[in-house]
Amino acid sequence: MQVTFKLYASLMPLLPPGTKGHAVNVDIDAGSSLQQLIDQFNIDDQQAFLVMVNGVYVPPDARHSYVLKPQDVVAIWPKVAGG
Repeated sequence: MQVTFKLYASLMPLLPPGTKGHAVNVDIDAGSSLQQLIDQFNIDDQQAFLVMVNGVYVPPDARHSYVLKPQDVVAIWPKVAGG
């Protein structure tokens, strides 16, 4: 099944080489958890500060049990600072 995976800011270099923009379509096994997808891209818990699926925040303690569905859109942001 396919999901859209989006990374922002300092996480964008973790996308596959040649990716245009900040999103890539990813084929994953049915029944895959959100955490399995995050792990596939070698993103650790400290880097995955804000994780959303279809625009809804998924807290760290729910990422292992959150089962992705076809056409889900996963977006991840690191901690950012500004002023």
